[in-house]
Amino acid sequence: MKIAVIPARGGSKRIPRKNIKNFCGKPMIAWSIEAAKSSGLFDHIIVSTDDNEIAELAKEHGAEVPFIRPAELSDDYVGTGDVVKHAVEWVIKNLAKPEFICTIYATAPFIKPTDIVNGLDLLVENNSQIAFTVTSFPFPIQRAIMISDNGRVSMFQPEHLMTRSQDLEPAYHDAGQFYWSKTDAVLNDVPAFSKEAMPLILPRHRVQDIDTPEDWYRAERLFQLLQIEEVDDKSDR
Repeated sequence: MKIAVIPARGGSKRIPRKNIKNFCGKPMIAWSIEAAKSSGLFDHIIVSTDDNEIAELAKEHGAEVPFIRPAELSDDYVGTGDVVKHAVEWVIKNLAKPEFICTIYATAPFIKPTDIVNGLDLLVENNSQIAFTVTSFPFPIQRAIMISDNGRVSMFQPEHLMTRSQDLEPAYHDAGQFYWSKTDAVLNDVPAFSKEAMPLILPRHRVQDIDTPEDWYRAERLFQLLQIEEVDDKSDR
């Protein structure tokens, strides 16, 4: 059995009601639910939320909300891992022990069903505990600068001041879309950023973290451009 768990707390501060705010014609969470459904992989797509409005919208778009997340797992300091473990423990107790878990963020409108499929393939083919999406930094992190309290600048790694950018090792960051895990990896708190994980590399133009209004604005414009490109591609066939 394979299940998707979509954490969706109701108390977003920087973008109020972010998980169900309209994003390019649909509630934000709907994009994640529909991608999970379209992948054809899941026996259950479960939304873990503490919010009744989010629960109703999730069910309208085809997800299951078999429980309301307890308050102790719904504040600003609870990590995603604890939320997903709670959902997995509920599934084991009430349904059966699944083989694989896919944690999908509710604010991942760029997620594609094919990426979800490829992520599972990566996990299985490499016999890893976890597989998750990453993308490359657009600028060499070795050349990053810091700004001091008096407004002056200095390099984090001054030894690379004169190193050519093409000679610097590429660096990657979490793309914030989904994480495939074996069930025991979730139950045993195996960290994603470890040798137990495999990265599924995504192009930068399909990745946008959405934490601030500026992020939201950029994400909508990028999403609209990608939709135009998809239409053009289909019309050329």
